[in-house]
Amino acid sequence: MSENGQIRRGPAPIILAMDFLLDPDHCYPALLARDARFDGQWFVGVTSTGVYCRPICRVRTPRRENCRFFPSATLAEAARFRPCLKCRPELAPAARPWSTMDAAEVLAREAARWLDECAPEEASLPALAARLGVSERHVRRVFTAVHGVAPLQYLQTRRLLLAKQLLTDTRLPIAEVALAAGFSSLRRFNAAFQEHYRLSPTALRKGGAEAEGARPERPAETTELRLDLRPPLLGTELLRFLAARAVPGVEQVDVAGLSLARSVRLTRAGQPDLLGWVALRLSPDGAERPQVRVSLSPSLWPAIATLMPRLRRWLDLDADPQAIAAALGETLGPAAEGLRLPGSLDRFELAIRAVLGQQVTVAAARTLATRLIARFGEPLPEAADAPPGVTHAFPTPATLAAATVDEIATLGMPGRRAQALIDLARHWPTLAFAQGRGTVEDAIAELAALPGLGPWTAHYMLMRGWSWPDAFLPGDVVLKQCLEQRAGQPLRPRELVAAAEHFAPYRSYAVLQLWREAALKPRKGTTP
Repeated sequence: MSENGQIRRGPAPIILAMDFLLDPDHCYPALLARDARFDGQWFVGVTSTGVYCRPICRVRTPRRENCRFFPSATLAEAARFRPCLKCRPELAPAARPWSTMDAAEVLAREAARWLDECAPEEASLPALAARLGVSERHVRRVFTAVHGVAPLQYLQTRRLLLAKQLLTDTRLPIAEVALAAGFSSLRRFNAAFQEHYRLSPTALRKGGAEAEGARPERPAETTELRLDLRPPLLGTELLRFLAARAVPGVEQVDVAGLSLARSVRLTRAGQPDLLGWVALRLSPDGAERPQVRVSLSPSLWPAIATLMPRLRRWLDLDADPQAIAAALGETLGPAAEGLRLPGSLDRFELAIRAVLGQQVTVAAARTLATRLIARFGEPLPEAADAPPGVTHAFPTPATLAAATVDEIATLGMPGRRAQALIDLARHWPTLAFAQGRGTVEDAIAELAALPGLGPWTAHYMLMRGWSWPDAFLPGDVVLKQCLEQRAGQPLRPRELVAAAEHFAPYRSYAVLQLWREAALKPRKGTTP
């Protein structure tokens, strides 16, 4: 593929992809075992069929000499393999390395994350380079060295895989699938799909979500999307955490029913915000192949390419449970296996609610957030199929930036806290944290420098707003009590840091597990 996004024929992609092949001695035994731990970590291309699969694919295992193992779906497609229609590589959880990366890897991973989450109309090499603060040549060189393909080839694969999922799981008209996946025209979409997958979008849909020649149904009548993940999943614990913090009007959580729903606001450059709702159902705890089923309001389908990665991050669906349990060790590992780090669909909302929760209980913070939404939130358009209780979108930074201290303080908080909320809203457009840019250390320093925000709040914002897996909240009373109880003696600040280091690089999961244990035994102190 050329840098302008056009597909070119020839052996060059195959040669490039072959340089990134993984060792069959390590991968083939996992393929034989259908080992779910490696799902999304690599893919297998079968030379006898021209198809690439996930390690968990249930079809007949190919002969070893016919297998080529690739670290990503993009590389498999660059080698001219097409995705399996049975195991569906587009559903595989993503690999999310957070440690042991040098500067080039960090830059390349950040570039890939931005390409995954940006609006299709915003995706371009110049925009990516400007986002990262480097030249186009440098980002292309580093990205290709780490991922094995150029940025626009990576983006093309992501778009095609999303389109394949929409064609399979929904009844969206094919023209709307093309636009939702990021293609500028139906003609370009049909050409790319035929070139990569050797069948037309209509042919893929035969016998699936829409019979060929049938009248397309509208987005409101689409089936649920499916999100896969690596087992196990402690879905009940995830929903309990969210339920304790759920704000009426914005979100509803049914722990017993393993479901949750909430309002969504998607901001697009130069265009009106998209408002709508999303509803999810989780598989029961202990399910062999856990999944999440997603329903959306019709207003959000055009932005599904932007929303899907955020949904995965919100529920931490790309986590590696076995690696996390191993890092937590015998102390926390067995009980915490399958624990997920609750993220956020809206970093601004998470940041405001973190400030509201400073030095108060979870219930008190929830009450303040409920009042804030009642006063400043935006009502969702009425819809017959909207989830019950989801009625408002969280206020925008502009709305809170324009508020007065008295207007916010009358909700039940000190004037200094109200001023901190206004300052955060006013600084939001220029914060690197808001866009997910820079290093963790830079983001913590940036947040802690704002009036009314301390290190604890900054770390909490990073832990959930950035889904940072290695946060340990300084000064948290509950965490201190839990670690001292395990040590059998009081711990000095330096000793607390050393005790927490035992859980690196997954200290955020240790925080969740310690909070979880503390909730079973009432203690002094609060958690957010």
